[in-house]
Amino acid sequence: MLTYDIAGAQIDGARDYQEDAFLITRLSGTRGDSHASLIIVADGMGGHAAGNVASNMAVQTFNKHLTANYPTESLGIVLREAVMQANNSITETVRETAALKGMGCTLVAAVLEEKIMRWVSVGDSHLYLMRNNDLNKKNADHSYGGFLDRMAEQGKAIEPETGFSRNMLMSALTGDDIADIDCPETAFDLQAGDRILVASDGLDTLSQGKILSYLMSAASAKECVDALLKAVRDADMPRQDNTTVIVAIVSEKADVKAASPRPAAAGPSLTPLPPPLRGGTATALPPRAATPPRLPAREAPAGGKGAFVAALAILLAAGAGGGWWWMNGGAQPPKRHATTPPEAATTTATSEPAGAVAVPDETPAPPAAPASTVETFRDALRSGGDGPLMAWVPAGGFMMGSPATAGEPGETPQHAVRVKKFAASVYEITVGDFARYSGRGAKADSDAGKLPVTAVSWNDAIGYAKWLSTQTGHTYRLPTEAEWEYAARANTSTPYWWGRELGKNRAHCFVCQTGLDSKSPTQVGRFSANAFGLYDTVGNVQEWTYDCWHKNYDGAPDDGAAFEGGDCGQRVVRGGAFTSYPKDLRSMARDKLKAGAGSQTVGIRVVRSE
Repeated sequence: MLTYDIAGAQIDGARDYQEDAFLITRLSGTRGDSHASLIIVADGMGGHAAGNVASNMAVQTFNKHLTANYPTESLGIVLREAVMQANNSITETVRETAALKGMGCTLVAAVLEEKIMRWVSVGDSHLYLMRNNDLNKKNADHSYGGFLDRMAEQGKAIEPETGFSRNMLMSALTGDDIADIDCPETAFDLQAGDRILVASDGLDTLSQGKILSYLMSAASAKECVDALLKAVRDADMPRQDNTTVIVAIVSEKADVKAASPRPAAAGPSLTPLPPPLRGGTATALPPRAATPPRLPAREAPAGGKGAFVAALAILLAAGAGGGWWWMNGGAQPPKRHATTPPEAATTTATSEPAGAVAVPDETPAPPAAPASTVETFRDALRSGGDGPLMAWVPAGGFMMGSPATAGEPGETPQHAVRVKKFAASVYEITVGDFARYSGRGAKADSDAGKLPVTAVSWNDAIGYAKWLSTQTGHTYRLPTEAEWEYAARANTSTPYWWGRELGKNRAHCFVCQTGLDSKSPTQVGRFSANAFGLYDTVGNVQEWTYDCWHKNYDGAPDDGAAFEGGDCGQRVVRGGAFTSYPKDLRSMARDKLKAGAGSQTVGIRVVRSE
């Protein structure tokens, strides 16, 4: 067992007010001698009262959602949901108090439980890990400088745009759609001796070498926090930003000194919200201090905010394969203090790619059946024989769609969805399966019978599902779009369930390098199943869902139900096909087809209610 000595504190720096907020708290619901702690740092922006309101509100809302859903087997999903809830709280507050429009904050939160760490972050605040006397930044840097660094790491170096500051934020909690969320899919394994540092970007006054030296030399978390903040004060930068620092020292349980402060003792550091917001009354903000905030003498981007948005959108499209960045309705990019130039950072850390997954190129051995951990069954048909092989998909939550910077406009806004348990057909419905319903087609045990049925309309697919219901006595139907994406992702958030790159021999598509004929579908189940035991959720043929077509997810349900309304003459199809390119094979990619039409690239997957 590992245990954690955690402490935190903050200073105003050269500011006349504090816009940072932080929280250290013990999470309830842990088992036995184990315990878990939550640490959060939020760095506000938007001026005197507004930044304070945004950061405090984000911390409080995040904490409330996480603690209400802890413990959980889907911690990564809950962390993302907590970010979305924090962002929604800003949306609602701005709607009620127009004077707060433009406020926002960055946020970094980490959960330390037993021997692992899970985190989520938005913005340019820091999560560092010191191990073996080496300091590494773990979370992604959502500043313009961080974007340039990531492009360079991927071999797609971009020349900085004239007038653009490296520390301009490209993602933040502002109440609008969040451009990017860093929340790795897998937990990070901790070791005794690790030291974790979470801090607002005011700590950038110190070089990474100095930060490392203080982390190495301090005997306790509190001593380390005090030393870091003293070093920031001693630097006496003329425009020093607010600085918040939290340090956690990881130890074997037997090695912890009795005098070490416990996480719960550190308590929250939340600046009280201004009285107008407590009552929910829309009143003017408190007057600004007589002396304006002291900020770096850095010129704003030439051409103003609109020019910055348009130019950077072009850069992203060129460097990242067509990203859609802050282009929704002409929204402006979040910036540190909307009424003043952005702050300069003394040092800029290069972040690691978030959640990168290595994808091997070897040809996977075709499995004969789903993984043994997946519960499968077949329902008997009244006319004789069995229905399609089904697998139970567990209830859970996920972030549906894509961040604004990583997908197509139709895949936004990304939103949290909870899905009830259901069963899904392990394979795409085959020609043989469908022949039992239609009376036409090849037998199930023939080679042709093992191909996915295609050229079936949405109406045909609905008819097949209703026939299965009558034959089995259970409720069969088409999946909702949310259920389809949840099942296809199988508790992942990468573009493909196996990782970020398409790789080779993973699926049947136009560029999948399988050696198969890309002019027709192949037999179902040729490639590996995902973690839910489902085959061909990527490629082979697209699959009908129940949902009417909507151009995006504005107003979409969050409970896994079908998205009604919209254009019901067209229905959503998912999954890509043998003719598809990588972009259209992603788990979040969407397409549409007229309900009364069929296509050689579209087939069926059915689900069954519990």
